[in-house]
Order: sequence, then structure tokens, then C-alpha cells
Amino acid sequence: MITQAIKENVINAIGSQRKLYSSDAKQAVALGINSAQLNRIKKGEYDGVLSDGNWIRLARLLDVQLTNSPQWVTAKTDTYLFIYQQLKACQSASLSAILCDMPGIGKTYTAKQYVRENANAVHIDCSQYKSKQKLIRAIAKEYGVTHTGRYADVYGDLVYYLLSIPTPLIILDEVGDLDYAAFLELKALWNATDKSCAWYMMGADGLREKIRRNKDLKKVGYAEIFDRYGNKYQEIVPHGLEAREDFLLKQVSQVARANGVTDVQKLYARSGSSLRRVYIEVQKLNAA
Repeated sequence: MITQAIKENVINAIGSQRKLYSSDAKQAVALGINSAQLNRIKKGEYDGVLSDGNWIRLARLLDVQLTNSPQWVTAKTDTYLFIYQQLKACQSASLSAILCDMPGIGKTYTAKQYVRENANAVHIDCSQYKSKQKLIRAIAKEYGVTHTGRYADVYGDLVYYLLSIPTPLIILDEVGDLDYAAFLELKALWNATDKSCAWYMMGADGLREKIRRNKDLKKVGYAEIFDRYGNKYQEIVPHGLEAREDFLLKQVSQVARANGVTDVQKLYARSGSSLRRVYIEVQKLNAA
């Protein structure tokens, strides 16, 4: 059962997010509900408007906690500061870049935080939208553009919208999971929005290897995509073993202390230096 308090927290999160959209209608599309439902719940009409499943889905989308555990505190680690500044620079000047680095250092968390705080920026988890159609429809939905119906219309409407708003930024996460047709469509969409839309591609070493291998094989599209995204891979984590360990330990320490955990060494050992695991371990401690 979804409590009144959780529903109120969801409504508050919707209100905070409103500035990211040009209209209530576009926010409703991005949230996956209709405008009438959005208007009713914003007025405090909760009963009979949305199912519990929809309230849970909205809570997930808006990062609203369903329990009484302490609110997660963002630690501005080196990874956070590096990526946030890169995203800001790309968006302000409609530039594109690729970040390839080890998993679990906070890439996705930072991207999601950036999107919550900056208008016209969206984050797409490509592992959930591997095909061309699913990817383009997902981007359209995030912008509040109609994402159902004929694919050609969705694509055309998305291009038109991206060209009509100030400094859009599309953050593509887990890009290595995309199929070949989706990669080619990204090139087409980049061309259609050249100098009007910023792009930021993120992945682990698998993405770097996928691009390198297909470039070497002269597979159509990969050299062009690499060129459009700056012809270099951005990195954060140092290469030397000792420097890397120091970097990862520092990040775990910052995140742990920001969220009330003092036994950093124990947490570091349990998490294997992954901030994704740090989050899980801290939640387990809070629930104990």
C-alpha cells in the first residue's frame, strides 16, 4: 500500500522537476501519465487517479524513497566534479564527448543528478533500449515528445523539437549495449541536430573496445561517430595501480562519510571499491 506521505513526496518531486520542461503536457509525457492525471494529483486528488503501481513507478523515476531510511547525500567526488563539469561544458556549447572508464565509480549517478538540475538534459540507459526504434522513442519520451505511432513521425518530431529548444543535451549511458542499427541512427540524429544539440556518451572499457574493433574492421559508422564525439576518450581513474587504489579509496571515503559511515576500510573491503556496492552496503547498515 502506497502511503499518503509517499504520494506527497512524489508530488513534491514532480514540482521540483517541473522547471526542466517547457509545459505540463511535456512533463506528463515524460512521466508516462496524461495531463489530466498530472493536474489532478498536483491538486491533491490522490485516490482513484493512479494505481499503486504507477505511484511506485513515479517514485522510481523521481528517486523518491519508499522507506524511512535517511536521504542519500551526494558526495562531490573527483568523478562527480569531472563529469558534471564536462556535461555543463558540452551542453553550454553544443559539444559532444565520450567517457570510457571503469564501472562503479559514479558515472551514472552523476549523470542522473545533472539531469535533475539542468533543463533540456536527458539521461538514457541504452542497456534498456538496445534497438534503433526503442532508443529514439525513449529519447523522445524523455523530452515529452510523442513517442508512440509511426517511427518516422517520432523521429521527425524529435529532431524538430531538439532544434527548437535551447542547448539540449542527450547523455547516452551503457552505449556498448546498443546494436549496430542503433549506432547508425545515432549518427543520423547527430547530423540532423549538428551545432544545436550536445551529446555525451558513457561506458566502460567494453565501449572503447567495441568502437576500436569496428573502426579497424572499417565497419560503416564507427569512425564517423568517434569523430563526431571528439576523437578521444575521456578518462578519470589514474592508470598506475597505487594511484588507482588511492583514487578509489578516496571516493569510497567521501561517499561513506557524507552518509554517516565512519568505518571506511571495512566498507571499502565489502564494496570492492564500487560506489554501486557502497550504496547497497550503506542501505543495509541503515536497515539494521
